Amino acid sequence: MRFMILLKADKNTEAGHMPSEQLLADMGRFNDELIKAGVMQAGEGLHPSSRGARVHFSKDGGVRVEEGPFADTNGLVCGFWIWRVASREEAIEWVKRVPMPHESGEADIEIRQIFEMEDFGELMTPELRAQEERQRAQLGG
Repeated sequence: MRFMILLKADKNTEAGHMPSEQLLADMGRFNDELIKAGVMQAGEGLHPSSRGARVHFSKDGGVRVEEGPFADTNGLVCGFWIWRVASREEAIEWVKRVPMPHESGEADIEIRQIFEMEDFGELMTPELRAQEERQRAQLGG
C-alpha cells in the first residue's frame, strides 16, 4: 500500500521562514530511517502559497487562475512524503515518529492512501490498464 503523508502549513511556513539547522538534521536522520526500512519513495518540502497558484474549473467550462498567497491557509500543505507500507496503521506509527516539523510546537500531518489500479476494479479496462502500465514504465516505476 502506498500513502501520501501531507505536512500541513502554518503561519511560519506560509511566511517563508526556513526550518532550523537542527530540524533539517532531525528530518534528514528520519528520512534515512525511512529509506533504510524501504518505506520512503519520495519526499519534498514546498514553497509558501505566495509562490503558487490555484486553477479553478467551473461547470460551464470556465477556467480561472488565482495567484497566491491564499487567504484561507487551512488545508495548505508545506511538504509531503510518499511511503510504501503494509497498512494504514504502519503509516500512522511512522508519522508518530516524525520530528516536530514546526517551531511553533504544533503540527498537523494528514495520511492519505494512494489509489492503485486494483482499486478501480472493472472500471480499469484492459486498454486503461495497458495505458497505466505504459505510463508507469515511462516514469520509471
